Amino acid sequence: MKKFNIRKVLDGLTAVSSPSPSPQLGAKENELIPETLQSEHFQLCKTVRHGFPYQPSSMAFDPVQKILAIGTQNGALRLFGRPGVECYCQHESGAAVIQLQFLINEGALVSALADDSIHLWNLRQKRPAVLHSLKFNKERITFCHLPFQSKWLYIGSERGNIHIVNVESFTLSGYTIMWNKAIELSSKAHPGPVVHISDNPMDEGKLIIGFESGIVVLWDLKSKRADYRYTYDEAIHSVAWHHEGKQFICSHSDGTLTIWNIKSPAKPAQTITPHGKQPKDGKKPEPCKPILKVEYKTTRAGDPFMIFSGGLSYDTVGRRPCLTVMHGKSTAVLEMDYPIVDFLTLCETPYPNDFQEPYAVVVLLEKDLVVIDLAQNGYPIFENPYPMMIHESPVTCCEYLADCPVDLIPALYSVGSRQKRQGYSKKEWPISGGNWGLGTQSYPEIIITGHADGSVKFWDASAIMLQVLYKLKTAKVFEKARCKEEKPNTEIVDEDPFAIQLMSWCPESRMLCVAGVSAHVIIYRFSKQEITTEVVQLLEVRLQYELNDLESPEGGGDQTPAPLTPSTSPSPQTAAPQTHTSTSSNSSDGIRDNIPCLKVRSSPLKQSPGYQVELVVQLVWVSGEPPQQISSLAINSSYGLVVFGNSNGLAVVDYLQKTVLLNLGTVELYGSNDPYQRQLRSPRKSRQPSGGLCDINEGSATSEDRCKSPTSAKMSRKLSLPTELKPDLDNRDNSFSRSRSSSVTSIDKEAREAVTSFYFCETYNRKADGGLTPSLWVGTSLGTVLAISLNMPPAGEQRLLQPVIVSPCGTLVRLKGSILRMAFLDSTGSLFPSAFEPWYEPNAPANGEERDKVRKRRPVSVSPSTSQELNENQYAVLCSEKQAKVISLPSQTCVFKHNITETSFVLRADVVQINTGICVACFCANGHIMTLSLPGLRPLLDVNYLPLTDMRIARTFCFTNLGQALYLTSPTEIQRITYSQEVCENLQEMLGELFTPVETPEAPNRGFFKGLFGGGAQSLDREELFGESGAGKAPRSLAQHIPGPGGLEGMKGAASGIVGDLARARIALDERGQKLSEVEERTAAMMASADTFSKHAHEMMLKCKDKKWYQF
Repeated sequence: MKKFNIRKVLDGLTAVSSPSPSPQLGAKENELIPETLQSEHFQLCKTVRHGFPYQPSSMAFDPVQKILAIGTQNGALRLFGRPGVECYCQHESGAAVIQLQFLINEGALVSALADDSIHLWNLRQKRPAVLHSLKFNKERITFCHLPFQSKWLYIGSERGNIHIVNVESFTLSGYTIMWNKAIELSSKAHPGPVVHISDNPMDEGKLIIGFESGIVVLWDLKSKRADYRYTYDEAIHSVAWHHEGKQFICSHSDGTLTIWNIKSPAKPAQTITPHGKQPKDGKKPEPCKPILKVEYKTTRAGDPFMIFSGGLSYDTVGRRPCLTVMHGKSTAVLEMDYPIVDFLTLCETPYPNDFQEPYAVVVLLEKDLVVIDLAQNGYPIFENPYPMMIHESPVTCCEYLADCPVDLIPALYSVGSRQKRQGYSKKEWPISGGNWGLGTQSYPEIIITGHADGSVKFWDASAIMLQVLYKLKTAKVFEKARCKEEKPNTEIVDEDPFAIQLMSWCPESRMLCVAGVSAHVIIYRFSKQEITTEVVQLLEVRLQYELNDLESPEGGGDQTPAPLTPSTSPSPQTAAPQTHTSTSSNSSDGIRDNIPCLKVRSSPLKQSPGYQVELVVQLVWVSGEPPQQISSLAINSSYGLVVFGNSNGLAVVDYLQKTVLLNLGTVELYGSNDPYQRQLRSPRKSRQPSGGLCDINEGSATSEDRCKSPTSAKMSRKLSLPTELKPDLDNRDNSFSRSRSSSVTSIDKEAREAVTSFYFCETYNRKADGGLTPSLWVGTSLGTVLAISLNMPPAGEQRLLQPVIVSPCGTLVRLKGSILRMAFLDSTGSLFPSAFEPWYEPNAPANGEERDKVRKRRPVSVSPSTSQELNENQYAVLCSEKQAKVISLPSQTCVFKHNITETSFVLRADVVQINTGICVACFCANGHIMTLSLPGLRPLLDVNYLPLTDMRIARTFCFTNLGQALYLTSPTEIQRITYSQEVCENLQEMLGELFTPVETPEAPNRGFFKGLFGGGAQSLDREELFGESGAGKAPRSLAQHIPGPGGLEGMKGAASGIVGDLARARIALDERGQKLSEVEERTAAMMASADTFSKHAHEMMLKCKDKKWYQF
């Protein structure tokens, strides 16, 4: 039976009879406010991906172009050139990339996948595309090798066979090396998969094939037989040549290296166990862990380098993964933070038959990329210029700000540059290929990431690049437990007690406010000077439902709580600024009461230039019930206020006077007009689920008072997901969800109405208001929007002495679903932002002129027009999980309404500026990204972009101005997207170029004697050997050729849409013109040739006309 709601009926009647604007008048109001944004202004596309490639599986390097390629387990391909030049591609199948091979200096790359397909990528375009693919049907690919300056790719299989592919046409050669022919009678058993293929550096006609079982075969390509077979009783993992082609080295599963002379197959010339203990009785050393890869690189001036991964002794329990560099008599063991996936030695020459002259080693780890300088003593690492440490601690929340104040990035960079580590190599980063884009996008952009360890990172995201500016460690404010036994039992999360959950930032005043999972809020002020804070100032707040007072909430909507006497507040809680420590701990019966979850440090805190603690606010345990996690947060620098809320209620804090102004349960915000019949429930005694995302041995319980000076704020973040979705997601990621969603309608949940959204503004709180007043609007999880009036004292000294009067004004409007975002428009339809105070140096001398100036300066109220003073309309834009409304003020009439989604719910909504207009941008749980015009709420864009598969996406998705948005696409990568047509059109120019024309270095000189006696490199006519005329055709059933989407010389990688079509048409015309001109030239050449022939024939005729037959 449908629930009958008399309130809605009454609302409808008053709306019809009211003389103020009604929904029917919306069209007229819209005519007065012309909307400039149309659907053609919007287009959705990915721009760039930043961060470390998630779950890397393979790597390759082009030594001439100086480009690095990394493949991942989900089929992604990341290409890196000089800092700022990077590219992301994706294989359609999503299969793991098992190997990558560059066509060196050709602008092409071959990738081999776990689904037994190989692909040729064209890198000569800004967005690389696949030119050809080849899918093997009967063989599993295990290894690939492409010799330098060759077009024939060797492919080894699990069966032990080797096939050869022409990379120009991507067709299979009829030439095949079968495993039984390769080993013949040298082994009774199958030799296992092919683990290595390479040609002799001095003789292209000799191919070395390594089989997993321990057999190595030197194959003569011309005679199609094995010259030598080398057998060792341990499995082989890799093989590497000496550049002279007379020796090769193998790495084995027992931690040994064997060096073989090619003409002595009977036994190895040398066997080494680099990390094995050598027994005194001359026996074999104890076996070690497998050496997974070895490289053998020579130098002109000294000993060769042997570099390998693995091979440690089994008794080194708990030792970190290592890379070993053996050079002459020295052995250096370089410990890594994560397991090694692959490594490559970078050498001066691309020619395998020359002295290699290694200068660096690129080590790909599971979660990092390390480049080691081989030329300096101690092998220092290069400072990585790519933004690869986004995931240094797991990202828990994000904020994104485009077109921020121009002085912000230099200010953050200046304080962040002092945080840089020392001891890096002094040489330039060796991966230096490609060129930067020529984009004209000039506005500054900042990304802020909050992390599980309590750190906050600021990133410069301008011009589709990303560079870390500054790192703030919020955990420094708290005492750290030295061991697990010391951890107090007051924590409400099992791990990561300092994890950042919400951030609110005012870029103009540089004030920052963060909320953590342990129900704590920290307010920071930006300073360029170092200070030492003797005692960190602390407020403790009791924010909890009290059972006795729920039956009849007292205190009308207009009651004003006195800021310094919390007992007069309509709420039963006390909101006194606490200074106690042990006095409010566990009571005699063991129930925790009045104690916070973490202990603020009592020792002096040295604060470096940058963000410095102004105030810490902590929610405390109440009668054995832990504080609920904070679900909403906002700061305003003009008013000097911070507000935060959770599933119990909200608290307003004056961070200038360090007092709690208001501490109310959500029910009490309604006064006596609460529309919901709530059932009483006893407080929960259970601990909350873990908010952590990684292991960290830090945490603790209560504290004290003190800090320095005033300033600012805006921007907040929150998350809501229905419980139906949560079981499918990682439990560790669920910790940041709010306590209730619109889809959960149990009475138990309704009683816990959470505060989900805030907005500070100057607006009309009541219909009778004659002018704008400072206000705080509050949105709840039940879709209610309420107002709180702020009576501010005069600016200057009076602001620090007189109290701020805070008065709840009651309910304004209701929407379906939880309130996500609120904003205000003036009478012209322009965005009406919150007032702010400009930044000043808080630690300037007390008697300094600058300090005096600042104290006299009034906060900036950003009213876009003076018409607001003339009592003209204002519009409130409200967006919930289900719908959006535009309310006319002061009449409080709904002029526009739009139901965003019926079957899903909105995860993130932002009011953003794009081109010359503003709109509401929404991201839904069903993957749709939508934009709505303002104030008319006309749908302008609706694209099914990304289904919600992970809480991480929901937690980090955010829109910003000028058509930009981002989210964490994996635990280590940020994906930036644009919903602006203009940015999409200019994207091609903004992207960097990977391929640049570079001359291939000259081949090494053979020398006179080597040339004379045939000691130099022997070349091979592979075309004759592997081509169709020499080897015939391969069976069709073996592999299937698939033309790639980049077949039109990569032109399909150009920008999509009309611009791309025009570009392609122009190029097609150019090509046609070129072909026509070539035909004309050939015709002219043929005519000239015919002319010449005619003349010669005529001259011959004249010459021979009078000669006798015997004179010829």
